[in-house]
Amino acid sequence: MTLIRSISGLRGVINDGLSEQIVRDYATAFAIYCKEGKIVIGRDGRPSGKWIEDVIVRVFVSLGFDVDLIGVAPTPTIQLCVEKSDATGGIAITASHNPSEWNGLKFINESGIFLNKLENNVLWNILDNIRASQFNRLKKDTNINVDENAKQNHILSILRLPIFTDTDNFERIRQRKFNVVVDAVNASGSEIICDLLVNFGCKVIKLFCDGSGVFPHPPEPLPQNLTQLSKVVRDNSFDIGIAVDPDADRLVLVDEKGNCIGEEKTICLAIDSVLSSYKYFVNHYSKTVVINHSTTALIEDIAEKYGAKVVRSAVGEVNVVEKMKEEKSVIGGEGSGGVILPTCHYGRDSLVGIALVLHLLSQRDSSLSELIESYPVYYMLKEKVQTNINIMEVRSRLQELLPNSEIIVEDGLKAIEEDLWVHIRVSNTEPIVRIIVEGKREERAIKIMDKLYSIII
Repeated sequence: MTLIRSISGLRGVINDGLSEQIVRDYATAFAIYCKEGKIVIGRDGRPSGKWIEDVIVRVFVSLGFDVDLIGVAPTPTIQLCVEKSDATGGIAITASHNPSEWNGLKFINESGIFLNKLENNVLWNILDNIRASQFNRLKKDTNINVDENAKQNHILSILRLPIFTDTDNFERIRQRKFNVVVDAVNASGSEIICDLLVNFGCKVIKLFCDGSGVFPHPPEPLPQNLTQLSKVVRDNSFDIGIAVDPDADRLVLVDEKGNCIGEEKTICLAIDSVLSSYKYFVNHYSKTVVINHSTTALIEDIAEKYGAKVVRSAVGEVNVVEKMKEEKSVIGGEGSGGVILPTCHYGRDSLVGIALVLHLLSQRDSSLSELIESYPVYYMLKEKVQTNINIMEVRSRLQELLPNSEIIVEDGLKAIEEDLWVHIRVSNTEPIVRIIVEGKREERAIKIMDKLYSIII
């Protein structure tokens, strides 16, 4: 049985772990957690999402909740709807970047933020120890509302950011008339991303944007899965290629030469964009950037240029968000392509990332490749290993391999040297161990990865 529950919610393979009964049980537990009120529900477009939605709606209605249905929509859209409404919680039906046979549930608290570790523990305790029959309050006048304005409200929240309303940047972007190719893997970003780009005056070329939820290639936006996007951009001399995962919280870009610039560069560009216009955010946020331990060290270089502080957290959106709130950070995110801008909302958001990148391109009057070439070069290697090893058992061997390193154990094992770092951790979303090595010298990074791989397996 394939079922994973973590700080990233619940994920499983349909009918091999994620069954109707499991969905019903988790929905009931979340209803008990929320106690009463209204729940917001949306899905990433996978065909299995419809029957899961139906099950969840029946549970909440039977337990006296009102329901707002968003339909097929990005996870950040669902989060924003919860935050801006009087809902007591929300559920995004998605398995994010996992293959099509997977689906899952992301649980959102009344503030529009994913449940943190403590909140998840409360939810799981309810699930594991309380029978559904113990919570059978029925309200006969329950309402089910279909929210047809959620996507437009999300777009408006971005267009109303101060970098657009208090400057001429919006018109400068429109004057560039960018030609943009969009690969939304036929999922939740298919419509809303194209609509956002049209608002910015872009000519949009839709590659995989039919909204069917049928993925044309593996859905994780990695270079090996984006060859068609790269070819279309390169062969037609378009300006930018945009790729998102099924629930559109991650953004990956292709430059005008057809090069996939890598998921790590998304947050770099977004941070550069915000810090370059920090004066429009200064009244509410500190000049602090929060990223996770697996994100590129290039962030420190960009932050240093603007005199900003960098704070790192454990991997996982909610971990980054909690640290951002603590630091009153102006922007944060993760190297997987996730951008979090609290001025809009506290959640990874590909649409926010797109807007910030267009802002930076118009501000610098440059191409995407020119922006990337202006940054220092780092070499990052990522590997996945299926193993049951206890990561902490390899700490001594990691210290032997990198004797001059500082070891951090906040999230797995991280070893930091002056020009290289290593991060080994158990995934929140897949039954694997992730190994990441980044350094300024490619040859040494490869050598260290080879040795780590042999240690882990």
